[in-house]
Amino acid sequence: MTEELGKIEKPEAERFKGQRKLYLVPLLYIGKDSPPEYVERFELYWQQVSEQITNQELKIGEVRHIYHESIGLGGEEGLNIMEQLSPPSHRIAREKCQDGALVEATEQVELADECLDWERCLLLGFLSRSAAEKVAGFYRETSKKRYEHISLRIDETLGDNEVGILFIREGHPVQFPRDIEVFSVAPPALDAIHRWLRDRSSQEEKTEEAE
Repeated sequence: MTEELGKIEKPEAERFKGQRKLYLVPLLYIGKDSPPEYVERFELYWQQVSEQITNQELKIGEVRHIYHESIGLGGEEGLNIMEQLSPPSHRIAREKCQDGALVEATEQVELADECLDWERCLLLGFLSRSAAEKVAGFYRETSKKRYEHISLRIDETLGDNEVGILFIREGHPVQFPRDIEVFSVAPPALDAIHRWLRDRSSQEEKTEEAE
């Protein structure tokens, strides 16, 4: 079951005692050429994520394990890689580590790299139909193994009554163990980003049609 963090009241938190709990944070990225409008929403999003997690830790429990997409090493090494991949999630992770949390080796690097390679092949679009079907099959197979590994790592390392946090892109297919209560971190800025992206895409389509 997935709960939305902002909707949990303190009295309700009593029913989560003894359970394993996981905060699920959508991992958003930014590029050097990102428009100022996106940058503003992006920065607000991560500010709200940090605030929401901190507030809910008081009700549900402090983060003790940190899991992050594309991170195949634990501890300080994992934090250093995280800093290069995603500075905003790294800042949150670093803060939680100072309070006693541990960064876990979340990915099997070979699987993650292979999955991304197949994905890039599909995105290129220069494949014959037969080749595209084969590549899609390889991608699905590798992706399944990749996300099963992430689920297994969480199951192996998150103890009874402990709280973890997973940073991962939206649309992921991870199936979490049934005894883990998953709380979705979805601050208002996330909806604002989704609306902005939809509006931008719609405007680009209209511009192309006009040309």
